[in-house]
Amino acid sequence: MPGKHKILLVEDEVKLGKTIRDELISKGFFAELAVDGLEASKMFAGNSYSLVLLDINLPYKSGYELCREFRDQNKKIPIIMLSAAGEIHDKVEAFNIGADDYIIKPFHFVELFARIKVFLKRAEMPSTSDRIIVEDMEINFLNKTVIRNGININLTAKEFTLLVLLARNKERVISKQEIMEKVWDLSFDTGTNTIEVYISFLRNKIDKPFPNKLIHTKPGFGYYIK
Repeated sequence: MPGKHKILLVEDEVKLGKTIRDELISKGFFAELAVDGLEASKMFAGNSYSLVLLDINLPYKSGYELCREFRDQNKKIPIIMLSAAGEIHDKVEAFNIGADDYIIKPFHFVELFARIKVFLKRAEMPSTSDRIIVEDMEINFLNKTVIRNGININLTAKEFTLLVLLARNKERVISKQEIMEKVWDLSFDTGTNTIEVYISFLRNKIDKPFPNKLIHTKPGFGYYIK
C-alpha cells in the first residue's frame, strides 16, 4: 500500500520536516516537503496527493489557510494537522475548516503511521453496499454523500467514516475503544477527547437541524445510532 501513495508534508522547521519526510520514505511512501505556505500551495495545485500532513504555524500562509484552500480544491483528500497547540479550541478550529485529524507535537512516529494507514486503507476499501438508509438519512458510498430529509450534509472524510461505522451497526452500542480501532486504526488510548469532539461535530450536522435525533450516547459504554 505505501508505494502507491504520494504524501505532501508541510513543515517550516526544516530539520523536523526532513526527519518526518525521511521516516515516511523509509516506510515506502513517496513524500514531498514544503517549508512554507506559498510553496505548499503551488505544490498542491500542481500535483496529485493521497494525503496531506500540515503544520499550522507557517510563513506566508498559515496551516488553517492552506487547509481551507486544499479542502476547496479537493473535498475528500485526508488532511492531518500537526501542531504543538493542544487546546480544544485549536482542534475545533482545525476540524471546522476541514481537517480530518489533529496530532499534537511531539508525537511518536508509530502513532503518525497508524493514522496515515487508516486513511489510506479506507480510501482503497470497497463497500459491500452502495448505500445505507437510517430513518430519513441516506449514506451513499459511491459519491461519499450524506442526505437527510432531502438536505445535503457536508462531512469530512473522518466524520463520514465515523458515521458509517455507527450506521452499519445500527442500534448496537460502539465503545470508544472500538471507534479508536476502526476509525483511527489505533489499538491504544491517546488520552485525548478526539472522539467526543467528532461525535459533537456529527450531532451538529446530522441531528441539530432536525427534530428526530439519530446519534445517541449510552454513558459509560459508548455511542449508537437508532
